[in-house]
Amino acid sequence: MDNTTPPAPKSDMTAGYILDTQVGFLLRRATQRHLTIFSGLIPAITSTQFAALSKLCELGPTSQNALGRATAMDAATIKGVIDRLRKKGLITSRRDPDDQRRIFVAASEAGSALYHDTVQSAQKVSEETLSPLSKAEQTVFLEFLSRLT
Repeated sequence: MDNTTPPAPKSDMTAGYILDTQVGFLLRRATQRHLTIFSGLIPAITSTQFAALSKLCELGPTSQNALGRATAMDAATIKGVIDRLRKKGLITSRRDPDDQRRIFVAASEAGSALYHDTVQSAQKVSEETLSPLSKAEQTVFLEFLSRLT
């Protein structure tokens, strides 16, 4: 077979499938753009770490499990995020004296300070991410995204 052989015709199952128009592909590209903006404006921690720290500052001390649910992270992911935030000195943790399996976490003084120092930058991340859209489009887009979750 030489290099001039035309490709096999598309089957009915793949005809019309254009990756660039698929929701998952577009969401991934939008997420990549958002993460690039985030890391440029808030280089000290990842967006996932910021989400956990932000939620801790909102809720106050809470169990690791509850924090995972509040930030839509599974148990393994939230454990890793907590471990990294603890190593950075941004959170504290302690075992529940009544149930040694339960771990309570809280923002440390340094964590609270970092959150308060970066919250305006986090707002700018959202603004820049949504900047290609008009204000009305931004409102509708965020409403639609919330309906998908």
